[in-house]
Amino acid sequence: MAHFLIADDHPLFREALIGALRLQFADLEVAESDSLESTIQQIDQNPDLDLVLLDLHMPGSGDLYGIIRIREDFPDIPVAVISGSEQLDVISKVMGFGAMGFIPKSSPSAQIANAINCILEGDSWLPEGMAGKIKALSKDDLDLANRVAELTPQQYKVLYLLHEGLLNKQIAYELQVTEATIKAHITAIFRKLGINSRTQAVLLAEKLQLSPVEPA
Repeated sequence: MAHFLIADDHPLFREALIGALRLQFADLEVAESDSLESTIQQIDQNPDLDLVLLDLHMPGSGDLYGIIRIREDFPDIPVAVISGSEQLDVISKVMGFGAMGFIPKSSPSAQIANAINCILEGDSWLPEGMAGKIKALSKDDLDLANRVAELTPQQYKVLYLLHEGLLNKQIAYELQVTEATIKAHITAIFRKLGINSRTQAVLLAEKLQLSPVEPA
């Protein structure tokens, strides 16, 4: 029996993917999540997962933070990114940060099944012709990933809102916490990232290719 987690915030896509996978895998068991927070909860509750199929743009995930966080917290569970984005730089970073595969959402169901079977057998998988094009991560990218992995999901949300230019008071309103809590988060973010200013935080956030996150 195969046991997968489909982590995507679009219910119609999850439903379609589950339907396609049931045609390819007998006795399939599927868990679902629609945010980084619920994904982490599902992995905690299902330690026997064979594979996580992860979307990059779920609430709380913000592009690359999701893959960094999950690989840090659950290093023994294979993760394949399944995404509508097919940019070479994104694929390179996703694979460099520990994904076992990158599956375009436009892939036919048989190709998705083939990719998953390769990953279940312990191999990595990329679309045809892509393996020779991806770039190795730089030392700076790897160092950034290691530092970002130290951030909690809530601290990451604060980092994103700093990147957006919000003041402490505005961030507190967005996350429905006190301004003192935001100040404590910012202090922790600066310490974990090895920086001492908002400007440095914004520059580091840019390197993560941040996209909007939603408060949990």
